[in-house]
Amino acid sequence: MDYDATRALHSSLPAFQPLIPVQILPFLALVLLAATFGLAFYSSTLPKSTFPAKELAVASTASILGGFGVVALFCTAGVYV
Repeated sequence: MDYDATRALHSSLPAFQPLIPVQILPFLALVLLAATFGLAFYSSTLPKSTFPAKELAVASTASILGGFGVVALFCTAGVYV
């Protein structure tokens, strides 16, 4: 494919539309990060056991929510990652 064909194809494609509306990102970041902090506090109050399955589940959930929350917060601030 040559340059002119690629340029014509590029100009004919629709603009990118995100799956999550940009207006929801601040609220989503707040909810996800609040849940992260809540789960981290809950994880620190759990009794220590020999097999930490419950601790691992809570910590993994908090980590995943925190990761998505930080990305939503960055996108809210205009740093699209």
